[in-house]
Amino acid sequence: MTFEHNPLTELYRDAQLLVVHKPAGLLVHRSPIDRHETEFALQYARALNGGEHVYPVHRLDRPTSGVLVFARDPEAARQLGLQMMAGEVSKTYLAVVRGWPPEQGVIDHPLKEEPEDRRLKGQAQPVRDALTHYRRLATTEIPVAVETYPTSRYAVVELEPKTGRKHQLRRHMKHISHPIIGDANHGRGRHNRYFAKRFGEGRLLLAATGIAFAHPATGTMMSIRCPLEQSFIRALELFPGFCDQHDGAFSGLEGNSA
Repeated sequence: MTFEHNPLTELYRDAQLLVVHKPAGLLVHRSPIDRHETEFALQYARALNGGEHVYPVHRLDRPTSGVLVFARDPEAARQLGLQMMAGEVSKTYLAVVRGWPPEQGVIDHPLKEEPEDRRLKGQAQPVRDALTHYRRLATTEIPVAVETYPTSRYAVVELEPKTGRKHQLRRHMKHISHPIIGDANHGRGRHNRYFAKRFGEGRLLLAATGIAFAHPATGTMMSIRCPLEQSFIRALELFPGFCDQHDGAFSGLEGNSA
């Protein structure tokens, strides 16, 4: 299968791996919640792989953009799956949140499972341990009364989930009263609407910017960084010089819309 426009951007490729940037708004694969959708990162990754099958190693929520790893053969998928289950894969995210959280911290807050099948939502679900480390990278205060105060505060934070619960980062940031901007389910509507109006696009300001793991064939440690798409960079205009202060590590990727 070939496409005139493939929304994925290839970041790395070798005999065992295909690593791409997934834009916000694109599902990784079919989901019971989104039965009507016809476009998925999985099919676009297969197109990048010459039509050959690829195996998703992990997932990103639909509204989250960033780095996504596919294995190109079953053994590589198995090896990476074992690393994921053992907690040996390190992931890094960038988010814009409401307010100013502490400079750094640990969120140790168990989360109830959220089943994808809506028919199961009325049933009791298990509660599992969930752990997130965070670090504040930048702050800003703007002279706009989005809520009841005459000014509004926002921060850029780096997030490192140590567990892999569904919507963990979004739910954890809500738990400490610093919800991620653009989060329709766990965020604050007024702030979401302000960002959407100011920057001309409503999106979740959460992006997977890095992943580290042992190569499934060689054991060599891999560390792959992923630039931000332009829709995220535009929101960082509220934090003057942020990308420059971080050596441009978060800029440079042209945004694609699925």
